[in-house]
Amino acid sequence: MYLGLDIGTSAVKALLMTATGGTVGSADGELRVSRLRPGWSEQDPDDWTAACRKAIRALSRKHPREWAAISGIGLSGQMHGAVLIDDVGKPVRPCILWNDGRSEDECRELENRADFRGISGNILMAGFTAPKLEWIARNEPESFRRIRKVLLPKDYVRLWLTGEYVSDMSDASGTLWMDVGARRWSSELLSATGLTVDNMPALVEGTEVSGRLRTPLAEEWGIPEVPVGGGGGDNAATACGMGVLEAGTGFLSLGTSGVLFAATQSFAPNAGQAVHAFCHAVPDTWHQMGVILSAVDSLNWLADLTGRQAPELSAMLPKAVAEPSSVTFLPYLSGERTPHNDPGARGMFEGLSRATDLADLSQAIMEGVAFAFADCVDALSVAGTRIETAFAVGGGAKSDQWLQIIAAAAGLRLLVPAEGDYSAAYGAAKLGMAADLGEAGQASFVAPAIIREIGPDAGLADRYRDRRQKYKALYPALKGSR
Repeated sequence: MYLGLDIGTSAVKALLMTATGGTVGSADGELRVSRLRPGWSEQDPDDWTAACRKAIRALSRKHPREWAAISGIGLSGQMHGAVLIDDVGKPVRPCILWNDGRSEDECRELENRADFRGISGNILMAGFTAPKLEWIARNEPESFRRIRKVLLPKDYVRLWLTGEYVSDMSDASGTLWMDVGARRWSSELLSATGLTVDNMPALVEGTEVSGRLRTPLAEEWGIPEVPVGGGGGDNAATACGMGVLEAGTGFLSLGTSGVLFAATQSFAPNAGQAVHAFCHAVPDTWHQMGVILSAVDSLNWLADLTGRQAPELSAMLPKAVAEPSSVTFLPYLSGERTPHNDPGARGMFEGLSRATDLADLSQAIMEGVAFAFADCVDALSVAGTRIETAFAVGGGAKSDQWLQIIAAAAGLRLLVPAEGDYSAAYGAAKLGMAADLGEAGQASFVAPAIIREIGPDAGLADRYRDRRQKYKALYPALKGSR
Protein backbone atom coordinates (compact mmCIF):
# COMPACT_ATOMS: atom_id res chain seq x y z
CA MET A 1 0.00 0.00 0.00
CA TYR A 2 1.10 3.55 -0.71
CA LEU A 3 0.00 6.86 0.80
CA GLY A 4 -0.29 10.00 -1.31
CA LEU A 5 -0.55 13.37 0.45
CA ASP A 6 -1.57 16.42 -1.58
CA ILE A 7 -1.21 19.80 0.13
CA GLY A 8 -3.84 21.87 -1.64
CA THR A 9 -5.06 25.39 -0.99
CA SER A 10 -8.51 24.52 0.34
CA ALA A 11 -7.74 21.05 1.72
CA VAL A 12 -5.14 18.37 2.30
CA LYS A 13 -6.04 15.09 0.62
CA ALA A 14 -4.73 11.73 1.84
CA LEU A 15 -5.16 8.80 -0.56
CA LEU A 16 -4.36 5.12 -0.07
CA MET A 17 -3.38 3.16 -3.20
CA THR A 18 -2.58 -0.48 -3.84
CA ALA A 19 0.60 -1.63 -5.58
CA THR A 20 -1.49 -2.28 -8.71
CA GLY A 21 -2.80 1.29 -8.80
CA GLY A 22 -6.21 0.72 -7.27
CA THR A 23 -7.62 3.37 -4.94
CA VAL A 24 -8.56 2.01 -1.51
CA GLY A 25 -9.92 5.27 -0.13
CA SER A 26 -9.22 8.92 0.60
CA ALA A 27 -9.90 11.56 3.23
CA ASP A 28 -9.60 15.34 3.42
CA GLY A 29 -8.48 17.87 6.00
CA GLU A 30 -9.95 21.32 5.43
CA LEU A 31 -7.75 24.42 5.11
CA ARG A 32 -8.55 28.12 5.24
CA VAL A 33 -6.89 31.02 3.45
CA SER A 34 -6.16 34.28 5.27
CA ARG A 35 -6.70 37.44 3.19
CA LEU A 36 -5.58 40.34 5.39
CA ARG A 37 -5.57 42.79 2.46
CA PRO A 38 -6.92 42.79 -1.10
CA GLY A 39 -4.65 40.66 -3.26
CA TRP A 40 -2.99 38.93 -0.29
CA SER A 41 -3.28 35.20 0.35
CA GLU A 42 -1.58 33.38 3.25
CA GLN A 43 -1.74 30.16 5.28
CA ASP A 44 -0.16 29.04 8.55
CA PRO A 45 2.19 26.13 7.62
CA ASP A 46 1.26 24.29 10.81
CA ASP A 47 -2.33 24.16 9.55
CA TRP A 48 -1.07 21.79 6.79
CA THR A 49 0.36 19.31 9.29
CA ALA A 50 -2.80 19.54 11.40
CA ALA A 51 -4.92 18.87 8.29
CA CYS A 52 -2.64 15.94 7.40
CA ARG A 53 -3.16 14.47 10.86
CA LYS A 54 -6.93 14.81 10.51
CA ALA A 55 -7.04 13.19 7.06
CA ILE A 56 -4.63 10.40 8.07
CA ARG A 57 -6.61 9.65 11.22
CA ALA A 58 -9.82 9.30 9.19
CA LEU A 59 -8.18 7.17 6.51
CA SER A 60 -6.40 4.83 8.95
CA ARG A 61 -9.56 4.26 10.99
CA LYS A 62 -11.63 3.47 7.91
CA HIS A 63 -9.05 1.10 6.38
CA PRO A 64 -6.95 -0.25 9.29
CA ARG A 65 -5.73 -3.43 7.59
CA GLU A 66 -4.62 -1.65 4.42
CA TRP A 67 -3.14 1.19 6.44
CA ALA A 68 -0.86 -1.19 8.33
CA ALA A 69 0.56 -2.40 4.98
CA ILE A 70 1.90 1.01 3.83
CA SER A 71 5.31 0.68 2.16
CA GLY A 72 5.91 4.25 1.02
CA ILE A 73 4.63 7.82 1.02
CA GLY A 74 4.54 10.35 -1.81
CA LEU A 75 3.89 14.09 -1.71
CA SER A 76 2.37 16.69 -3.99
CA GLY A 77 1.27 20.22 -3.33
CA GLN A 78 0.33 23.71 -4.32
CA MET A 79 3.34 25.36 -5.94
CA HIS A 80 5.14 28.70 -5.49
CA GLY A 81 4.39 29.29 -1.79
CA ALA A 82 7.09 30.92 0.35
CA VAL A 83 7.63 29.06 3.65
CA LEU A 84 10.37 30.81 5.63
CA ILE A 85 12.11 28.61 8.22
CA ASP A 86 14.28 29.88 11.10
CA ASP A 87 17.31 28.35 12.87
CA VAL A 88 15.19 25.96 14.96
CA GLY A 89 13.08 24.72 12.05
CA LYS A 90 9.99 26.84 12.75
CA PRO A 91 8.08 29.13 10.33
CA VAL A 92 9.13 32.77 10.58
CA ARG A 93 5.73 34.00 9.38
CA PRO A 94 2.65 32.66 7.53
CA CYS A 95 3.28 31.26 4.05
CA ILE A 96 2.60 33.63 1.14
CA LEU A 97 0.63 31.51 -1.33
CA TRP A 98 0.70 31.02 -5.11
CA ASN A 99 -2.36 33.25 -5.63
CA ASP A 100 -0.94 36.22 -3.69
CA GLY A 101 -0.37 39.23 -5.94
CA ARG A 102 1.45 41.69 -3.67
CA SER A 103 4.88 41.35 -5.35
CA GLU A 104 4.05 42.65 -8.84
CA ASP A 105 6.42 45.64 -8.43
CA GLU A 106 9.21 43.33 -7.25
CA CYS A 107 8.89 41.33 -10.48
CA ARG A 108 9.83 44.38 -12.51
CA GLU A 109 12.79 45.10 -10.23
CA LEU A 110 14.14 41.55 -10.40
CA GLU A 111 13.97 41.49 -14.21
CA ASN A 112 16.81 44.04 -14.17
CA ARG A 113 19.02 42.12 -11.73
CA ALA A 114 19.51 38.73 -13.36
CA ASP A 115 18.57 36.70 -16.41
CA PHE A 116 15.55 35.01 -14.85
CA ARG A 117 13.94 34.27 -18.21
CA GLY A 118 17.09 32.79 -19.72
CA ILE A 119 18.12 30.64 -16.74
CA SER A 120 14.78 29.64 -15.22
CA GLY A 121 13.01 29.60 -18.59
CA ASN A 122 10.03 31.42 -17.09
CA ILE A 123 8.72 34.94 -16.91
CA LEU A 124 8.65 36.62 -13.50
CA MET A 125 5.12 36.55 -12.07
CA ALA A 126 3.90 37.72 -8.68
CA GLY A 127 2.60 34.20 -8.02
CA PHE A 128 6.09 32.67 -8.10
CA THR A 129 8.36 32.38 -5.06
CA ALA A 130 11.36 34.61 -5.84
CA PRO A 131 9.47 37.94 -6.00
CA LYS A 132 7.75 37.07 -2.71
CA LEU A 133 11.16 36.94 -1.02
CA GLU A 134 12.07 40.31 -2.53
CA TRP A 135 8.85 41.69 -1.05
CA ILE A 136 9.77 40.23 2.35
CA ALA A 137 13.25 41.79 2.17
CA ARG A 138 11.76 45.21 1.42
CA ASN A 139 8.77 45.19 3.74
CA GLU A 140 9.69 42.80 6.56
CA PRO A 141 13.48 43.01 6.89
CA GLU A 142 13.48 41.41 10.35
CA SER A 143 11.66 38.35 8.96
CA PHE A 144 14.14 38.19 6.09
CA ARG A 145 17.12 38.24 8.47
CA ARG A 146 15.72 35.24 10.37
CA ILE A 147 15.55 32.98 7.29
CA ARG A 148 17.61 29.81 7.41
CA LYS A 149 15.72 27.87 4.72
CA VAL A 150 13.00 28.61 2.18
CA LEU A 151 10.63 25.71 1.58
CA LEU A 152 7.59 25.03 -0.58
CA PRO A 153 4.31 23.94 1.08
CA LYS A 154 4.64 20.18 0.52
CA ASP A 155 8.29 20.34 1.58
CA TYR A 156 7.32 21.79 4.96
CA VAL A 157 5.12 18.72 5.37
CA ARG A 158 8.12 16.62 4.34
CA LEU A 159 10.18 18.30 7.08
CA TRP A 160 7.50 17.26 9.57
CA LEU A 161 7.44 13.69 8.18
CA THR A 162 11.18 13.09 7.85
CA GLY A 163 13.14 15.91 9.49
CA GLU A 164 14.85 16.53 6.13
CA TYR A 165 15.12 19.77 4.12
CA VAL A 166 14.42 18.43 0.61
CA SER A 167 12.44 19.45 -2.47
CA ASP A 168 11.88 17.83 -5.84
CA MET A 169 12.78 19.17 -9.29
CA SER A 170 9.24 19.90 -10.51
CA ASP A 171 8.05 21.92 -7.51
CA ALA A 172 11.39 23.75 -7.17
CA SER A 173 11.13 24.84 -10.83
CA GLY A 174 8.31 27.17 -9.82
CA THR A 175 10.46 29.18 -7.43
CA LEU A 176 12.36 30.94 -10.30
CA TRP A 177 15.64 30.12 -8.51
CA MET A 178 16.44 27.03 -10.56
CA ASP A 179 18.49 26.51 -13.67
CA VAL A 180 15.65 24.37 -14.99
CA GLY A 181 17.55 23.00 -17.95
CA ALA A 182 20.40 21.79 -15.72
CA ARG A 183 18.04 20.66 -12.90
CA ARG A 184 19.92 22.51 -10.14
CA TRP A 185 19.73 25.69 -8.07
CA SER A 186 21.13 28.83 -9.73
CA SER A 187 23.51 30.86 -7.55
CA GLU A 188 22.99 33.85 -9.84
CA LEU A 189 19.20 33.89 -9.47
CA LEU A 190 19.37 33.27 -5.72
CA SER A 191 21.86 36.10 -5.30
CA ALA A 192 19.42 38.47 -7.01
CA THR A 193 17.11 38.04 -4.02
CA GLY A 194 19.84 38.06 -1.34
CA LEU A 195 19.92 34.28 -0.86
CA THR A 196 22.40 31.45 -1.42
CA VAL A 197 22.18 27.73 -2.16
CA ASP A 198 22.60 27.16 1.59
CA ASN A 199 19.14 28.68 2.07
CA MET A 200 17.63 26.08 -0.24
CA PRO A 201 16.62 22.47 0.42
CA ALA A 202 18.49 19.62 -1.26
CA LEU A 203 17.03 18.55 -4.61
CA VAL A 204 15.95 15.03 -5.59
CA GLU A 205 13.94 13.61 -8.44
CA GLY A 206 10.29 12.97 -7.64
CA THR A 207 10.86 9.22 -7.91
CA GLU A 208 13.80 9.19 -5.46
CA VAL A 209 13.75 8.66 -1.71
CA SER A 210 13.94 11.98 0.15
CA GLY A 211 14.02 10.55 3.68
CA ARG A 212 12.23 8.11 5.93
CA LEU A 213 9.25 8.58 8.22
CA ARG A 214 10.41 9.77 11.64
CA THR A 215 10.24 7.21 14.44
CA PRO A 216 7.69 9.12 16.58
CA LEU A 217 5.23 9.37 13.67
CA ALA A 218 5.81 5.76 12.62
CA GLU A 219 5.01 4.62 16.17
CA GLU A 220 1.99 6.93 16.41
CA TRP A 221 0.57 5.69 13.10
CA GLY A 222 1.43 2.03 13.59
CA ILE A 223 3.49 1.66 10.41
CA PRO A 224 7.23 1.13 9.70
CA GLU A 225 9.67 3.97 9.06
CA VAL A 226 8.79 3.86 5.36
CA PRO A 227 10.53 5.87 2.61
CA VAL A 228 9.08 9.25 1.60
CA GLY A 229 9.46 9.94 -2.12
CA GLY A 230 10.48 13.25 -3.65
CA GLY A 231 6.98 13.78 -5.06
CA GLY A 232 6.03 16.71 -7.26
CA GLY A 233 4.20 19.96 -7.79
CA ASP A 234 0.45 19.43 -8.14
CA ASN A 235 0.27 19.43 -11.95
CA ALA A 236 3.37 17.27 -12.41
CA ALA A 237 1.97 14.81 -9.85
CA THR A 238 -1.36 14.77 -11.68
CA ALA A 239 0.52 14.00 -14.90
CA CYS A 240 2.27 11.09 -13.17
CA GLY A 241 -1.09 9.74 -12.04
CA MET A 242 -2.32 9.84 -15.64
CA GLY A 243 0.82 8.43 -17.24
CA VAL A 244 1.68 11.68 -19.04
CA LEU A 245 5.46 11.29 -19.12
CA GLU A 246 6.48 11.10 -22.75
CA ALA A 247 6.76 13.76 -25.45
CA GLY A 248 3.58 14.11 -27.47
CA THR A 249 1.27 13.36 -24.55
CA GLY A 250 -0.54 15.84 -22.38
CA PHE A 251 -3.62 16.61 -20.38
CA LEU A 252 -6.15 19.41 -20.47
CA SER A 253 -7.58 20.31 -17.08
CA LEU A 254 -10.90 22.12 -17.31
CA GLY A 255 -11.35 23.18 -13.71
CA THR A 256 -11.85 26.52 -11.97
CA SER A 257 -8.71 27.53 -13.85
CA GLY A 258 -7.46 25.77 -16.96
CA VAL A 259 -4.18 23.99 -17.67
CA LEU A 260 -2.78 22.54 -20.87
CA PHE A 261 0.12 20.30 -19.81
CA ALA A 262 2.60 18.68 -22.19
CA ALA A 263 5.52 16.41 -21.29
CA THR A 264 8.79 17.13 -23.13
CA GLN A 265 12.09 15.27 -23.39
CA SER A 266 14.11 18.49 -23.23
CA PHE A 267 13.90 21.93 -21.66
CA ALA A 268 11.82 24.06 -24.06
CA PRO A 269 10.90 27.50 -22.66
CA ASN A 270 8.69 30.21 -24.18
CA ALA A 271 8.76 32.89 -21.47
CA GLY A 272 7.67 35.58 -23.91
CA GLN A 273 4.16 34.07 -24.05
CA ALA A 274 4.00 33.12 -20.37
CA VAL A 275 4.40 29.39 -20.93
CA HIS A 276 5.54 27.61 -17.76
CA ALA A 277 8.60 25.42 -18.54
CA PHE A 278 9.41 23.21 -15.56
CA CYS A 279 11.18 19.96 -14.71
CA HIS A 280 8.82 16.99 -14.62
CA ALA A 281 8.62 14.85 -11.48
CA VAL A 282 10.42 11.99 -13.26
CA PRO A 283 14.11 12.04 -14.28
CA ASP A 284 15.38 13.45 -17.58
CA THR A 285 11.95 14.85 -18.44
CA TRP A 286 10.50 18.35 -18.48
CA HIS A 287 7.07 19.78 -19.15
CA GLN A 288 5.34 22.88 -20.43
CA MET A 289 2.08 24.40 -19.26
CA GLY A 290 -0.26 26.98 -20.65
CA VAL A 291 -2.41 28.39 -17.85
CA ILE A 292 -5.86 30.03 -18.05
CA LEU A 293 -7.01 31.77 -14.87
CA SER A 294 -10.80 31.65 -15.44
CA ALA A 295 -11.97 28.46 -17.15
CA VAL A 296 -14.98 26.85 -15.43
CA ASP A 297 -14.89 29.89 -13.15
CA SER A 298 -16.17 31.93 -16.10
CA LEU A 299 -19.25 29.71 -16.40
CA ASN A 300 -19.64 29.72 -12.60
CA TRP A 301 -19.67 33.53 -12.73
CA LEU A 302 -22.61 33.49 -15.17
CA ALA A 303 -24.32 30.82 -13.09
CA ASP A 304 -24.00 32.96 -9.96
CA LEU A 305 -25.45 35.98 -11.76
CA THR A 306 -28.44 34.06 -13.08
CA GLY A 307 -29.16 31.81 -10.11
CA ARG A 308 -28.36 28.67 -12.09
CA GLN A 309 -25.80 25.88 -11.84
CA ALA A 310 -22.96 25.62 -14.36
CA PRO A 311 -24.08 22.16 -15.63
CA GLU A 312 -27.54 23.67 -16.24
CA LEU A 313 -26.01 26.32 -18.49
CA SER A 314 -23.96 23.75 -20.38
CA ALA A 315 -27.08 21.65 -20.96
CA MET A 316 -28.74 24.57 -22.77
CA LEU A 317 -26.49 23.91 -25.76
CA PRO A 318 -27.52 21.36 -28.42
CA LYS A 319 -25.96 17.92 -27.99
CA ALA A 320 -24.00 18.45 -31.20
CA VAL A 321 -22.73 22.03 -31.50
CA ALA A 322 -22.85 23.10 -35.16
CA GLU A 323 -22.52 26.89 -35.15
CA PRO A 324 -20.64 29.48 -33.08
CA SER A 325 -22.61 31.62 -30.68
CA SER A 326 -23.70 35.02 -31.96
CA VAL A 327 -21.70 36.51 -29.06
CA THR A 328 -17.94 36.48 -28.44
CA PHE A 329 -16.57 36.27 -24.88
CA LEU A 330 -13.13 37.19 -23.53
CA PRO A 331 -12.60 35.06 -20.38
CA TYR A 332 -10.12 37.30 -18.56
CA LEU A 333 -12.25 37.82 -15.44
CA SER A 334 -9.22 37.50 -13.14
CA GLY A 335 -6.51 38.62 -15.55
CA GLU A 336 -4.64 36.09 -17.66
CA ARG A 337 -1.35 34.20 -17.77
CA THR A 338 -0.80 32.45 -21.12
CA PRO A 339 -0.12 34.15 -23.47
CA HIS A 340 -0.35 37.67 -22.01
CA ASN A 341 0.88 37.56 -18.38
CA ASP A 342 -1.45 40.45 -17.63
CA PRO A 343 -3.05 40.47 -14.14
CA GLY A 344 -4.94 43.60 -15.19
CA ALA A 345 -6.62 41.99 -18.21
CA ARG A 346 -10.42 41.96 -18.06
CA GLY A 347 -13.24 40.06 -19.73
CA MET A 348 -16.07 41.17 -21.98
CA PHE A 349 -18.99 40.10 -24.16
CA GLU A 350 -19.02 41.39 -27.75
CA GLY A 351 -22.00 41.23 -30.09
CA LEU A 352 -24.87 41.46 -27.61
CA SER A 353 -28.31 42.25 -28.98
CA ARG A 354 -31.90 42.23 -27.77
CA ALA A 355 -32.19 38.73 -29.19
CA THR A 356 -29.29 37.37 -27.10
CA ASP A 357 -30.44 34.74 -24.60
CA LEU A 358 -28.83 32.78 -21.79
CA ALA A 359 -27.94 29.88 -24.07
CA ASP A 360 -26.02 32.29 -26.35
CA LEU A 361 -24.06 33.67 -23.39
CA SER A 362 -23.33 30.20 -22.03
CA GLN A 363 -22.03 29.00 -25.38
CA ALA A 364 -19.99 32.19 -25.83
CA ILE A 365 -18.28 31.60 -22.48
CA MET A 366 -17.47 28.00 -23.37
CA GLU A 367 -16.09 29.16 -26.73
CA GLY A 368 -14.03 31.94 -25.13
CA VAL A 369 -12.37 29.40 -22.82
CA ALA A 370 -11.80 27.13 -25.83
CA PHE A 371 -10.10 29.97 -27.71
CA ALA A 372 -7.92 30.58 -24.64
CA PHE A 373 -6.86 26.92 -24.80
CA ALA A 374 -6.12 27.44 -28.51
CA ASP A 375 -3.80 30.29 -27.46
CA CYS A 376 -2.05 27.82 -25.14
CA VAL A 377 -1.67 25.31 -27.98
CA ASP A 378 -0.06 28.03 -30.11
CA ALA A 379 2.25 29.18 -27.30
CA LEU A 380 3.46 25.63 -26.70
CA SER A 381 4.00 25.24 -30.44
CA VAL A 382 6.28 28.29 -30.47
CA ALA A 383 8.30 26.53 -27.75
CA GLY A 384 8.65 23.50 -30.02
CA THR A 385 5.82 21.33 -28.70
CA ARG A 386 2.99 20.51 -31.05
CA ILE A 387 0.33 18.87 -28.91
CA GLU A 388 -2.48 17.15 -30.79
CA THR A 389 -3.88 14.73 -28.19
CA ALA A 390 -4.68 15.30 -24.53
CA PHE A 391 -6.56 13.61 -21.72
CA ALA A 392 -9.52 15.78 -20.66
CA VAL A 393 -10.00 16.03 -16.89
CA GLY A 394 -11.66 18.35 -14.41
CA GLY A 395 -15.26 19.24 -13.67
CA GLY A 396 -15.84 21.00 -16.99
CA ALA A 397 -14.77 17.88 -18.89
CA LYS A 398 -18.10 16.29 -17.90
CA SER A 399 -19.74 18.50 -20.55
CA ASP A 400 -19.60 16.79 -23.95
CA GLN A 401 -20.58 20.08 -25.58
CA TRP A 402 -17.64 21.89 -24.04
CA LEU A 403 -15.24 19.18 -25.15
CA GLN A 404 -16.66 19.35 -28.70
CA ILE A 405 -16.08 23.10 -28.73
CA ILE A 406 -12.51 22.85 -27.39
CA ALA A 407 -11.61 20.07 -29.82
CA ALA A 408 -12.79 22.15 -32.80
CA ALA A 409 -11.45 25.51 -31.61
CA ALA A 410 -8.04 24.26 -30.44
CA GLY A 411 -7.50 21.45 -32.93
CA LEU A 412 -7.14 18.81 -30.22
CA ARG A 413 -8.15 15.16 -30.02
CA LEU A 414 -9.48 14.83 -26.48
CA LEU A 415 -9.38 11.52 -24.62
CA VAL A 416 -11.98 11.02 -21.92
CA PRO A 417 -10.66 8.57 -19.29
CA ALA A 418 -12.73 6.00 -17.46
CA GLU A 419 -14.05 6.94 -14.04
CA GLY A 420 -11.24 7.07 -11.53
CA ASP A 421 -9.15 9.25 -9.28
CA TYR A 422 -6.77 11.36 -11.36
CA SER A 423 -5.94 13.77 -8.56
CA ALA A 424 -2.52 15.02 -7.53
CA ALA A 425 -2.78 12.81 -4.42
CA TYR A 426 -3.08 9.74 -6.66
CA GLY A 427 0.00 10.82 -8.61
CA ALA A 428 1.81 11.41 -5.31
CA ALA A 429 1.03 7.86 -4.22
CA LYS A 430 2.48 6.58 -7.51
CA LEU A 431 5.63 8.63 -6.94
CA GLY A 432 5.87 7.16 -3.44
CA MET A 433 5.62 3.68 -4.93
CA ALA A 434 8.31 4.47 -7.52
CA ALA A 435 10.64 5.66 -4.75
CA ASP A 436 10.00 2.54 -2.70
CA LEU A 437 10.55 0.16 -5.62
CA GLY A 438 13.35 2.11 -7.29
CA GLU A 439 11.41 2.31 -10.56
CA ALA A 440 11.06 5.56 -12.49
CA GLY A 441 9.90 4.37 -15.91
CA GLN A 442 6.62 4.44 -17.78
CA ALA A 443 5.66 1.03 -16.34
CA SER A 444 5.18 2.67 -12.95
CA PHE A 445 2.84 5.33 -14.37
CA VAL A 446 0.23 3.56 -16.50
CA ALA A 447 -2.21 5.70 -18.48
CA PRO A 448 -5.92 5.29 -17.65
CA ALA A 449 -8.36 3.42 -19.85
CA ILE A 450 -10.14 5.62 -22.41
CA ILE A 451 -13.93 5.46 -22.72
CA ARG A 452 -14.29 7.80 -25.69
CA GLU A 453 -12.45 10.23 -27.96
CA ILE A 454 -13.67 13.60 -29.16
CA GLY A 455 -11.87 14.89 -32.24
CA PRO A 456 -12.23 18.22 -34.06
CA ASP A 457 -15.35 18.49 -36.23
CA ALA A 458 -14.00 19.86 -39.53
CA GLY A 459 -17.01 22.07 -40.31
CA LEU A 460 -17.16 23.60 -36.84
CA ALA A 461 -13.39 24.08 -36.84
CA ASP A 462 -13.68 26.11 -40.06
CA ARG A 463 -16.37 28.31 -38.56
CA TYR A 464 -14.36 28.83 -35.40
CA ARG A 465 -11.33 29.96 -37.40
CA ASP A 466 -13.01 33.27 -38.31
CA ARG A 467 -14.55 33.69 -34.86
CA ARG A 468 -11.18 33.24 -33.20
CA GLN A 469 -9.77 36.17 -35.16
CA LYS A 470 -12.52 38.34 -33.70
CA TYR A 471 -11.72 36.95 -30.26
CA LYS A 472 -7.99 37.70 -30.63
CA ALA A 473 -8.75 41.33 -31.52
CA LEU A 474 -10.62 41.97 -28.26
CA TYR A 475 -7.67 41.87 -25.83
CA PRO A 476 -5.48 44.50 -27.58
CA ALA A 477 -8.54 46.72 -28.05
CA LEU A 478 -9.40 46.57 -24.36
CA LYS A 479 -5.79 46.96 -23.27
CA GLY A 480 -5.48 50.09 -25.41
CA SER A 481 -8.45 51.61 -23.59
CA ARG A 482 -7.06 51.01 -20.08
